Amino acid sequence: MPDKTDGSKNRATTGMERARSREDDDGGGGSASGKLERRLSVMKTGNTKSMLMRTQTGDFDHNRWLFETKGKYGIGNAYWEDDGGGGGDSYGGEGMRMSDFMDKPWKPLTRKVKVPPEVLSPYRVMIVIRLVVLLFFLGWRIQNPNPDAMWLWAMSVICEIWFAFSWVLDILPKLNPVNRQTDLPALVEKFESPTSSNPEGRSDLPGVDVFISTADPDKEPPLVTANTLLSILAIEYPVEKLSIYISDDGGAIFTFEAMAEAVRFAELWVPFCRKHDIEPRNPDSYFNLKTDPTKNKKRLDFVKDRRWIKREYDEFKVRTNGLTDVIHRRCKMYNSRELKKEKQLAQEKNGGEPPSEPVSYNKATWMADGTHWPGAWFEPIADHFKSDHAGILQVMSKVPDHDPVMGQPDEKTLDFTGIDIRLPMFAYVSREKRPGYDHNKKAGAMNALVRASAILSNGPFILNLDCDHYIYNCMAIREGMCFMMDRGGDRICYIQFPQRFEGIDPSDRYANHNTVFFDGNMRALDGLQGPVYVGTGTMFRRYALYGFHPPRANEYLGIFGQNKTKAPEITRQSSDQDFEDAQPLADHPDLNLPVRFGNSNMFVESIAVAEFQGRPLADHISVKNGRAPGALLAPRTPLDAPTVAEAVAVVSCWYEDKTEWGDRIGWIYGSVTEDVVTGYRMHNRGWRSVYCVTKRDAFRGSAPINLTDRLHQVLRWATGSVEIFFSKNNPLLATKRLMFLQRVAYFNVGVYPFTSLFLVVYCFLPALSLFSGQFIVQGLNVSFLSYLLTITVTLILISLLEVKWSGIALEEWWRNEQFWVIGGSSAHLVAVIQGLLKVIAGIEISFKLTSKSLGEDENDAYAELYLVKWTSLFIVPLTIIVVNLAAVVMAIARTVYSVIPQWNKLFGGLFFSFWVLSHMYPFAKGLMGRKGRVPTIIYVWAGLLSITISLLWISISPPTGNTTTSTGNIDI
Repeated sequence: MPDKTDGSKNRATTGMERARSREDDDGGGGSASGKLERRLSVMKTGNTKSMLMRTQTGDFDHNRWLFETKGKYGIGNAYWEDDGGGGGDSYGGEGMRMSDFMDKPWKPLTRKVKVPPEVLSPYRVMIVIRLVVLLFFLGWRIQNPNPDAMWLWAMSVICEIWFAFSWVLDILPKLNPVNRQTDLPALVEKFESPTSSNPEGRSDLPGVDVFISTADPDKEPPLVTANTLLSILAIEYPVEKLSIYISDDGGAIFTFEAMAEAVRFAELWVPFCRKHDIEPRNPDSYFNLKTDPTKNKKRLDFVKDRRWIKREYDEFKVRTNGLTDVIHRRCKMYNSRELKKEKQLAQEKNGGEPPSEPVSYNKATWMADGTHWPGAWFEPIADHFKSDHAGILQVMSKVPDHDPVMGQPDEKTLDFTGIDIRLPMFAYVSREKRPGYDHNKKAGAMNALVRASAILSNGPFILNLDCDHYIYNCMAIREGMCFMMDRGGDRICYIQFPQRFEGIDPSDRYANHNTVFFDGNMRALDGLQGPVYVGTGTMFRRYALYGFHPPRANEYLGIFGQNKTKAPEITRQSSDQDFEDAQPLADHPDLNLPVRFGNSNMFVESIAVAEFQGRPLADHISVKNGRAPGALLAPRTPLDAPTVAEAVAVVSCWYEDKTEWGDRIGWIYGSVTEDVVTGYRMHNRGWRSVYCVTKRDAFRGSAPINLTDRLHQVLRWATGSVEIFFSKNNPLLATKRLMFLQRVAYFNVGVYPFTSLFLVVYCFLPALSLFSGQFIVQGLNVSFLSYLLTITVTLILISLLEVKWSGIALEEWWRNEQFWVIGGSSAHLVAVIQGLLKVIAGIEISFKLTSKSLGEDENDAYAELYLVKWTSLFIVPLTIIVVNLAAVVMAIARTVYSVIPQWNKLFGGLFFSFWVLSHMYPFAKGLMGRKGRVPTIIYVWAGLLSITISLLWISISPPTGNTTTSTGNIDI
């Protein structure tokens, strides 16, 4: 057998001889030798005798090559040769450097994460199966009536058909749920890192205007609003790009001065948050955290700083809570002085004698500088009512410097060395109100802020927050900006964040968290044209709010919108066209371009600027309608008197006359749920929206945990839905730019309150069945039970799979089902009646503002949960409970004492009665208060209903006595 070592030697020797022969043929060994070495290996050695390291036997020694040689790695982003052996001619030419090789590749800012197919595919299959079974079941029900109780059968079949239709409307938009993720480091790298167009690494992000809305300091305490403002002032976003506005629709001096106190405290709170990376940046929530405040804190002065800022915040709270007394004392002092002057003047006019009649003087409300408050007074007179006062605009925090302003050490307070102490611009706005004008509630206030902010800062994006929804995640705006600035972001009209609530009882008795909607329905809509606008926690594109079309849109043709085509671009014929006599540009009003913005030239000129600044960077061939990098590096111009005067003018009550504000521009008027209508109109023009679920909640707010307040809140939402159904905003009249399933989702928004009509009837059916001794079917045969079992099992499987992809808990799903029955039998029913009265009789609907006050009971954070406040909304659910309980008792007694008991009908009726009562359990628990004590009014209503129902039943089916027939049967 030949020796393997000799064989390898021979092969190596032969290879070297061939290489030498090629060198001789080429005539120059240096260059050819370098090429040969690169063919054999990327490494080189300093040994000129041999390229390969061999052992004494002649084999290649890998161990020595790894640990004892001077091997080189070539070129790449892990290593780059300094000498010219591998970085010049050998690897692609002269002038090549590692900095050239390390140029960052283009990266998207967001990505779509689809639901795993092992969850989504069974989910869709179960939906199809249940839909088919429902069709067969309804067909069987129609073909098999109950001749003994046709009235009972007819009512049940009608209700079941509607329930099936309602379920289809709800489930179809859930067929394509998606999740999304953002890349915050990529956002910083793209917009805030040094580049050729931005050598200093300044922020190239667009500006953002944050809107806070409040209306009544009694129901929306200024301390709550101040904490929301402080959380926004401290957000992690370029200070010079951020502007904050608060709309005080009540014109209250209490709110005005509380905001001034908050800005003063923010001079300490904001740098403290930046220095120690505080989360959350709402001081009240931060100091009430149950976790260790020193966790992950490494600065040695953190404990001292926290103790000091806590004392400052306590003093701020005391000052804010005491503002009412301070203002009243101030007004009393100034009014006494003015009254004294009036008396002296009257006495001088009367020749030095005291006047015979008492001097009249209107008691004014005074500001701290000794001037009259231009808003609503404590004792209102003309021009100083809540609905009749001048417009107010006060810039409380000026436009910040373009460059960071670093703090200095101060032993008496806090050491802010190296910390940017600038504050964003903040302005207080209270629009003008006069008698005879329709001010359009919250929508009108928001539109006034849109115009004022366009004059003062003109941020291309607007973040809309309620006064009790504070920023819980200081990176929230950056998370939303990832979507707006990503490829295709110019087609996004708004980013909707989920609503998260604090102060909810642990059991969430009345489904206040609403996780089934926010984590289920909204995620599903994100896979279509986008989530609906829910009123708060929304980042808008200003240009989309102005009623313009997206730069690119699609049309969905066919019965089910299955044919997707590019929508034609609609442009205005000429710029000097007479707008009053202009012909419509499209076959649908929503596709017409907005033309009447008002008589402010400064505002009109700001529109194009906002549109350009809201574009994503044109840094990739796939980015359409982009802007050049570095276009937003210029500093903001300081505010001057003419600019502020123009901002005051655009919040006047007459500015919207003969304009399209509220019709095509801004928040849409005419509905108590202006949020849903505003989002619908944007989708109808072809815009898309995105649902942004952050790892740490973006915002948190409060919700009413009292049963009465919760039902009134649901009543307002449902009434708005009924208004949408009977208005031109009905999605059945939508354009072709609205996707079919998105149209179904919006149609369900307008239809769902009408389910209450059938739900109330169906909740009474078990009791009627037990009273009459009949059932909705002639008998509990195999077909009925099989259908019922299949429908129930498929519903359970669908719910479990929905829980899987949405991340909600089963308990939350069950609470949602319970409150669906409670709200459907009370608030939704009243909403339908109110909506019909408005449509038929023109009766306007007014609602009280939902209270956002903090809990007054320090010993029990959930004391409000047990408070029973009687309302007419309780009547129908209470009647359902009483009637079903009475029917259960009567049916059991009748069946037990009957000669031939009909147990199948009894069990059928009992099953459905207990189904109704189990859904009504939270309602009954809410009526019993903290210790289970039922209010007297409940006993009165229960007694009256029981007596009425008993007398009614006796009159309908009077007892006939016992008779014995020839067959021996006993008839009762």
